[in-house]
Amino acid sequence: MIGLNEQQVEESRKKHGTNALSEHERESFQDKLKGNFGDPMIKILCVALIVNVIFAFLGQAHWYESAGIAVAVVLATFVSTFSEYKNENAFQKLQEEASKIKCKVYRDGALVELSVDDIVVDDCIVLQTGDKIPADGVIASGNIKVDQSVLNGESKEAAKNPMPENYVEQAAAMDFLNEYKVFRGTVVVSGNANMCVSIVGDKSVYGQIASELQQTDERETPLKVKLTKLAADISKFGYIGGLAIAVAFLFQRIVIHNNFDIAAIINYCSNWMTVLNDIVSAIILAVIIIVMAVPEGLPLMIAIVSALNMGKMLKDNVLVRKIAGIETAGSLNILFSDKTGTITKGKLEAVVFVDGAGMKYNNFDAVLGELGKVLSLSIRHNTNAILTSEGKEFKVIGGNATERAILGFVAQKTTVFNVAQIHSIPFNSENKYSATHIHGDYNLTLIKGAPEKIISRCSGYYNEKGEICPLSNREAVEEQIDLLAQRAIRVLALAVSNSELGENELPDGEWTLVGVIGIRDEVRPESISAIAEVQNAGVQVVMITGDRKDTAVAIAKDVGLLKNEEDMVLTSDELQLLTDDELKAILSQIRVISRALPSDKSRLVRVAQEMNLVVGMTGDGVNDSPALKKADVGFAMGGGTEVAKEASDIVIMDDNFSSIDKAILYGRTIFNSIRKFIIFQLTINVAAVLVSFASPLLGMENPLSITQILWVNLVMDTLAALAFGGEPALKRFLSEKPKRRDEHIVSGYMWSSILTGAIFVFALSMIFLLTDSISNVFRPDGANKYLLTGYFAFFIFAAVFNAFNARTEKINLFDNITKNKGFLRVIGLIALVQVGMTYLGGVILRCYGLNVNEWIVVLLLSVAIIPVDMIRKTVVRFFGK
Repeated sequence: MIGLNEQQVEESRKKHGTNALSEHERESFQDKLKGNFGDPMIKILCVALIVNVIFAFLGQAHWYESAGIAVAVVLATFVSTFSEYKNENAFQKLQEEASKIKCKVYRDGALVELSVDDIVVDDCIVLQTGDKIPADGVIASGNIKVDQSVLNGESKEAAKNPMPENYVEQAAAMDFLNEYKVFRGTVVVSGNANMCVSIVGDKSVYGQIASELQQTDERETPLKVKLTKLAADISKFGYIGGLAIAVAFLFQRIVIHNNFDIAAIINYCSNWMTVLNDIVSAIILAVIIIVMAVPEGLPLMIAIVSALNMGKMLKDNVLVRKIAGIETAGSLNILFSDKTGTITKGKLEAVVFVDGAGMKYNNFDAVLGELGKVLSLSIRHNTNAILTSEGKEFKVIGGNATERAILGFVAQKTTVFNVAQIHSIPFNSENKYSATHIHGDYNLTLIKGAPEKIISRCSGYYNEKGEICPLSNREAVEEQIDLLAQRAIRVLALAVSNSELGENELPDGEWTLVGVIGIRDEVRPESISAIAEVQNAGVQVVMITGDRKDTAVAIAKDVGLLKNEEDMVLTSDELQLLTDDELKAILSQIRVISRALPSDKSRLVRVAQEMNLVVGMTGDGVNDSPALKKADVGFAMGGGTEVAKEASDIVIMDDNFSSIDKAILYGRTIFNSIRKFIIFQLTINVAAVLVSFASPLLGMENPLSITQILWVNLVMDTLAALAFGGEPALKRFLSEKPKRRDEHIVSGYMWSSILTGAIFVFALSMIFLLTDSISNVFRPDGANKYLLTGYFAFFIFAAVFNAFNARTEKINLFDNITKNKGFLRVIGLIALVQVGMTYLGGVILRCYGLNVNEWIVVLLLSVAIIPVDMIRKTVVRFFGK
């Protein structure tokens, strides 16, 4: 084999292009930052910022008020952008490592190793067991078996043979059943061959699917839908409140201030400068109401809590590529999961041995004495697989998947036999057996194959002691085989003969049955409990597999997917016979799709989304990528293809279904943390709006300035975001029902907490500001600066104590507090900062220091919010949420 020379390589590259796949256009930090400005809450802040800047230029507002809003916008967008950008860079490093694949190519008469990107059309490539095929092409010589599941989802190995010289291609380019064609991304599982490259790069099947992913539209995440609604509601509340306060202020200035005297009102209106000044004051008050209504700290809190949990999830083998993917995982209604490698281990294992008496052994250690020796001999010396040692562990290489699985059954127990292999007959699909004659300590012919071919030839079997007994009870063995078949366990029979092996024929005479060994892609033990937890969380799990229906049903029963008669199993053919409306009618009953095609996955995602469900999809192959991209949250397996991981939102590094369970739990934890923070912040914001609304009507100056509200919403709430962001992922969150995609983020329970707390703070505010019993405690001065300082401190500490109310629905405010020790530290820091700013705030925060008596009154009034909320929780629990 000569291969292409340097000139031919260049000519081919110019004519057909390189084998490098076009890179997805990466979002730069600036692009991600720009995209985050599209957040609905950020948009409201930007509007408030613009209005405030205008008033600052007109001399009607302080510059530091605009600066405070700007800081809120910048911090929130930068934190979320940086977190996502950092995880994306980590992901890209993983992708680069995965793509550093070499292949063996003939060039200028020599066999060389080249990067897959350097392959060109007409290159001749050597393929061996374990190689990943680097381009589309045809087999020129040799025979191999290929795993094409990454492209077609079919787990059955495909045989590939040399293409005849006179062959005329009639099938489509994407014909995976073509015995002469091989495709990029598929894996050689056995054999050796040379291939001739015919299609490279983006034109390959692998490349075409990868290119299609860049054209998929993404729909809004459930959190964004909920936040958009919240932003609209807050805008409406702010605008209505702003208009109401402006009207109320003008009514107070024009009517009440003039004692309802018509002549005085007319005289007032004739002075247009006074009227204009009051109108400007009314507009400024309206802006204050809008700024107070908007929870400036919410976008920053969401960014912080998401970033904190992204780090925690990475430690649990869950790499979050897109920050919105975390919360979306918690909102899942339905999860379409691959079987192979996710629910199961993704590799064949020998899971049971049955002797000639029908006795079962679940592992090789249980097979004792001479029977164990004969079993080990039969497996070790009648296989193409090889056992190698890595330290104290043994590793099986070579052979096909079945042989590796059987050899793995005896691998961990060292047994040395002094025998030599004299002659072998390899396994083939027609004969359905393999045989080897050995000489030495044992002079036997070892036979392995389909039970129907082997057992009928056996007259005896080895008992537990290794003694040969008459095989008089074949029914016991056949009954066990039938039971194993019901569990989708494939079986091979093992036998020995004292006769020598013929040239290509099995030995004559009587055989002795060693036993039957059962093989299957075993269920991950943790998958059973993880699927149960996900189902208990209200998420419908649908297993999608390319396996036969009976195999899929057996696995589904083992993992608890099929429990009731109503649970449905559909084949791909049956699915395709259903219209979309018919599919929607039965979707909630479907548990398994067998013989699935890639197009089935995309259709299932589309139909579920049309039903307004939040859809998750797992996958590892190139064929899974369109569905992963289309799903609300795509889970790619860490051991999967680079294309699948590119299409995903979350990468499950350990390929384990239990990690998906963790992702759902973290998603719900984040959503609950966001809700707790909303209770915390909106309680104070609503109270501030009520106070600002009532103050001018009562003839008072607004006791809260914009700067003070920004101090609460930015500095205090940023620290509070860290406190709530550390809330533990509690298993009880998985018992909650999934939140509807269009469900309001503020629930009825939250409104009861927000309104109770806000009205109570408002009532205490009026008592604080208007009654002599409180005002007499504070040192008198002409501007009431100590009273107003005390009121601001009361307002902050009411929020601090309310944080304990907000973090749990339970009466016990310290529920699971030890799992979030940072909460106490941060709340303590907020208290210390506020005490410090009471003495250092000066003109900007309008704070002038308090004495001991004044602090006692402030703290007693502010802590009163705790028993009030306890009463509310008791009432809510009594009447039901």
